[in-house]
Amino acid sequence: MTLRRQIATAVATISVLVAVAVGLLVHQAMVRQHVDQARGSALTALDATLGAYQRGEEFAGGARHATLDDPALPAKLRTLAAAGRRGSLLAWGPEGEAMWAATAVRDGGEVLSVRVDFSQDRQAIADLDRIILITVVASVFITVLAGVLVADRISRRLRTAATAARGIAAGRTDTRIGELVDGRDEVADLAAAVDLMSRELHRRLEDEQRFTADVAHELRTPLTGLVTAAELLPPGRPTQLVQNRVQALRALVEDLLEVSRLDADAELPDLSAVPLERAVRRTVTLTGLEVEVEMAADASVRTDLRRLDRILGNLLLNADRHGAGAIHLHVDGHRITVRDHGPGFPDELLRDGPQRFRTSVRERGKGHGLGLTIAQGHTRVIGATLTFTNHPTGGAIATLHLPSAPAEHDPDTADADAGSTTGS
Repeated sequence: MTLRRQIATAVATISVLVAVAVGLLVHQAMVRQHVDQARGSALTALDATLGAYQRGEEFAGGARHATLDDPALPAKLRTLAAAGRRGSLLAWGPEGEAMWAATAVRDGGEVLSVRVDFSQDRQAIADLDRIILITVVASVFITVLAGVLVADRISRRLRTAATAARGIAAGRTDTRIGELVDGRDEVADLAAAVDLMSRELHRRLEDEQRFTADVAHELRTPLTGLVTAAELLPPGRPTQLVQNRVQALRALVEDLLEVSRLDADAELPDLSAVPLERAVRRTVTLTGLEVEVEMAADASVRTDLRRLDRILGNLLLNADRHGAGAIHLHVDGHRITVRDHGPGFPDELLRDGPQRFRTSVRERGKGHGLGLTIAQGHTRVIGATLTFTNHPTGGAIATLHLPSAPAEHDPDTADADAGSTTGS
């Protein structure tokens, strides 16, 4: 149940309980008042009738309905009066509901009774009950409506805050919830706290990105000299080992620079119409790997060919480095799937996505963890999506979903078509 429904349900429940309790109290008070008035009237009439009887005056009939030994007198009250006691009782009789009052007279145990009609009082009570019911329904409706409006406002503001928080989690750390949520209540306090967290997170991410870029740039200059020096070494096995390590270090520095540009959103796509089958086979050829390519359905997509090469190349190299057996590449329309037969992706990657310098498990722990991070970054630049799963029978599966429709009317696309360039 949503928060709005919880608040509305709580308000409705409390309103109904309060309204019913108040209605019952008013009903009981009104019934008690009418009964007491009728009892007072009956006892007063009994006293007046008894006085007339004792004076020998005529008293039968009339508005008081005074009678000696009335056969309709309730048995309980008759027994009470026969015992020499004076009492009253609200009861139903042949002529309807009435308030009876009775007492014994001196002659031979006769019972003198008075009946006061209670029908008008009962009608007044029924009219009051209808008024109470209408008032209860109206008050509950108004209260629930007010509760729904208040709950809707709170829920709408919380949903706005949640949407902004999800945007922050997706990487848009410059989003500010306080600008979207007004007021000075607890929701505004929550928005201010999230904004503070977002600013701090944004600052730390910028510091990390700046540090990564600075380290890569600082390493680039001495590394260039190291590469040159390695090429001047005399031929031999040691020289080859040194040159291989230097090239690996150079590749790592270049990957760090690429990651820093992707993190800073400094990359713009250079979009063009690309036949997908030709692009895929070109990438496979460039990697030099043995890949089983299956084309279920070809398509022409509008994408950045260089970035597509980078994405597929990293996925294929990752499958070759960490997987086992044959590498399968399946193309179905705008979807490209790369599968290996190794131990599969670790749980951390499936849950959190690729993380720099983290490979999690021993079987897939060789390398620096930047390949999938770079692939995901380029995927974001070209507007595609990249998902990671494991096959039920074993092996890792990376699925690239390219945009299903060209974006001719997108301003960014128009700028890219007009000649935007990106660094490599």
